[in-house]
Amino acid sequence: MRSAAPLLAFAMLVAGAAFAQDSSGANTEAVEDDGVRWFNSDGVPTFKIEADGTVDWPTFSGYRRYHSECHVCHGPDGEGSTYAPALKASAMRLDYYEFIEVVASGRQVVNAADNQVMPAFGTNPNVMCYLDDIWTYLRARGVDAVPRGRPAKRADKSEAYAEAEKACMES
Repeated sequence: MRSAAPLLAFAMLVAGAAFAQDSSGANTEAVEDDGVRWFNSDGVPTFKIEADGTVDWPTFSGYRRYHSECHVCHGPDGEGSTYAPALKASAMRLDYYEFIEVVASGRQVVNAADNQVMPAFGTNPNVMCYLDDIWTYLRARGVDAVPRGRPAKRADKSEAYAEAEKACMES
């Protein structure tokens, strides 16, 4: 199951194909649902927001997980802080696989002009089991599909999502 093991994304290759894009040029259109989450035409997790503003469960979960694990450094709602950059912008600049690599392995850019140190979270299940959710939330924020603050409406957690979550947390 794709959603149960985000680390497998390192091994996946993205085939070039025509795809739908939003106004930012990002491929965010949800075209496939595996019962756990939505994917775009490239097979990359994406968000799905209904006409009434209801956010899919993984994106809502991403909001929750981002605010429990990431916002201390990166600021609320992916907006950044004086300490760390805006992740809503990073999620638009990096592709999915680069994003996973940075979160899992960390990153250091330390020189005369920069002092950026992102710790590695690859062994933290509270991050890695929800990394696709965090990604979709940040992408939704990056294209302003989700406003700042807690999403007003959310879909319910599916049984398939709950099973994938349990399997990841137990591994």
